[in-house]
Amino acid sequence: MKILLIHGLSRTPLSLLRLEWYLQQKGWATEHFGYIAFAEPFAHIVARLRVRLQGLASQGAYGIVAHSLGGLLTRAALGLGTIEWPQHIVMLGTPNQPPRLATYAWRLLPFRWWTGQCGFNLTSPAFFASLPAIESPYTIVAGTGGPRGSWSPFGDELNDGIVALSETRLSHQDRIVQLPVMHSFMMNDSNVQKTVRQALSFEV
Repeated sequence: MKILLIHGLSRTPLSLLRLEWYLQQKGWATEHFGYIAFAEPFAHIVARLRVRLQGLASQGAYGIVAHSLGGLLTRAALGLGTIEWPQHIVMLGTPNQPPRLATYAWRLLPFRWWTGQCGFNLTSPAFFASLPAIESPYTIVAGTGGPRGSWSPFGDELNDGIVALSETRLSHQDRIVQLPVMHSFMMNDSNVQKTVRQALSFEV
């Protein structure tokens, strides 16, 4: 089974190289899907991803490991039409509910310029409501290493510094894997990598 790695907002495929190396050592073939949010509208990125997924599906079974926004791109692309769904999807810190920090960040002009439509979508409940449900088996990994307290925008809620635990949830039935990591670099954590391997191993 081939694994497609999809990075998060403001990151590049380089951010997933350590995870890729780990997965390759465990026997998986891997590929990357890259994008630059300020240079390409969300819809164009999704259309490219859909073509990529169609190509992977034509070769046989495949899986997806997506960090943050990568999980939303995955959901949007798979919902566009008839594509063979992956054997398993692993979402690392993906905000499947509107993340509260996006609303604050969108007030900042640099964030608007750098993230474009992708950033705006994160502020829109209508966008999240439009995303299709996931038809494949999936695993959600949420970080809990973020700051908590009266001074934190998350209050006492568990979070990874960017996304709250509750914001990663797709369904009330989800059994979210919680690990004490931060959002931006969770894919480099050994426990996160082991969790990804275990999730994918059920489908090999």
